[in-house]
Amino acid sequence: MTGNVAVDMNKCWEALRKVIDPELQFDIVDLGLVYRLEAEGSTVNIDMTLTSPGCPLAPQMVMSAENELLKVEGVEKANVKLVWSPPWTPEMMSEEARMGLGW
Repeated sequence: MTGNVAVDMNKCWEALRKVIDPELQFDIVDLGLVYRLEAEGSTVNIDMTLTSPGCPLAPQMVMSAENELLKVEGVEKANVKLVWSPPWTPEMMSEEARMGLGW
């Protein structure tokens, strides 16, 4: 049982770096798609967006984020909420991602 282990938020951020946008080939953190990441006990709550509201890979991306967070020690539940406000823009990406995409 992991309920008495404090959730390491740095490890949660590292876990989300394993979630790769299949079209852009960068992780959701560097793409600026994670708007909120918080732990409440053993539950991690994340608000994230996608580069496009019509993205056909939305269910896959949400499931990948949840699965990666559940691998972090102390995380028993991951609530991934897909949000559209504020709308994503390329300015939200890390400098590395912008350079890698030629932006």
